[in-house]
Amino acid sequence: MSQNFSKWLYPGIKVKRWVFASLFGVVVVGVGAVYAAYPYPFVQTFGVVIILCGIVFIVLGMGKMIISLLTLFLPQRERDIVDILYRRRFLERGPKVVAIGGGHGLSHLLLALKAYTANLTAIVTVADSGGSSGRLRQQFNIVAPGDIRNCLVALADTPALMGELFQYRFAEGGGLKGHSFGNLFLTAMVQITNGDFKRAVEESSKVLAVRGKVIPSTVHNVHLVAEYMDGTVTQGEAKIPQANAVIKRLSLTPEDARPTDDALTAIAQADIIVMGPGSLYTSILPNLIIKGMADAVATSPAYKIYVCNVMTQQGETDNFSASDHLRVLLEHTNPKLVDACLINDAVVSNEEALNRYRQENAYPVAADSDRIKAMGIKVVAADLLSVADYVRHDSKKLTQALIRLIETQRVIKR
Repeated sequence: MSQNFSKWLYPGIKVKRWVFASLFGVVVVGVGAVYAAYPYPFVQTFGVVIILCGIVFIVLGMGKMIISLLTLFLPQRERDIVDILYRRRFLERGPKVVAIGGGHGLSHLLLALKAYTANLTAIVTVADSGGSSGRLRQQFNIVAPGDIRNCLVALADTPALMGELFQYRFAEGGGLKGHSFGNLFLTAMVQITNGDFKRAVEESSKVLAVRGKVIPSTVHNVHLVAEYMDGTVTQGEAKIPQANAVIKRLSLTPEDARPTDDALTAIAQADIIVMGPGSLYTSILPNLIIKGMADAVATSPAYKIYVCNVMTQQGETDNFSASDHLRVLLEHTNPKLVDACLINDAVVSNEEALNRYRQENAYPVAADSDRIKAMGIKVVAADLLSVADYVRHDSKKLTQALIRLIETQRVIKR
């Protein structure tokens, strides 16, 4: 302990001078107090002046010392101090929001919501079987890291370059081609933690200084199984949309896969649970059909919101309206899973963008609010569109609509 204390006296730390300045100020205040105690007005006035001078030395020394220490821990990031204080003092008072899903829809939602609350938990699907994630699953027998990676980057508080590093995808290099660095990082972390995927995500969260939590929905190496109306069956998330048949039922193998304890705890403690946006069958349902997950959501005291997609997806939700999305979600899970449904009612006017989607047999989702109301579920319809090269949710519009709905519910509870 004495050695640690002596290190404060090492040259070049730029702390000693301000410590001594503060101590000198304390001595000056003490001397001034002695003079102020004399029964002569002139001497008392002189003592008060000395006390004020001492206070100046104390404040100057303490202030400079604090700045010196903050600059040491946050080099060239002095402006971040205000952001840190804002997050710690304001955002930590925000509601506990749990977002359930996967794919780009969930990561974009998290990126927007982290400016609203610091109490944010993402419960992420690990059933992906295509691309880099699929290859790593086959080679290392791990759960899919891709959606986890996207959510970690979305909630990261590290410089943008670190996020770009995790999202970097190798364009060449034999076995590296097609892999993203973040997927390889998570895979390596799983090996270091002796196959503990949950701990690997926790440690990766520390590396990226994640604001909130990212939790895998399960640590079992699950695969999606789709049964179609014609009786055929397909296994594997990446293969399911390729069948071009109407899905009758979605399930998991192994069937005894269980949710993570952290996911169940977050759901039980949540104020708000948001499901979607994202692919209905391959991003949202894979989390909710895990045994016990849907019942945990249904019985949670949280206000439960489903965010419906703005476009249909070929091989998954062909010709689906908003109420069809909701119907399938409830049929696979629990009738009490959703309290409110947030849908887009704006018309896509960009014909060029629509033509590109028509080539993939994808069309705008019809906002049939009346059918949703008839199901006994509150519906909020708003303009949520962002139309550029793609037709998708506008992050800002979606976040504003969610916040209005959340704040309305919080006022009602009060």
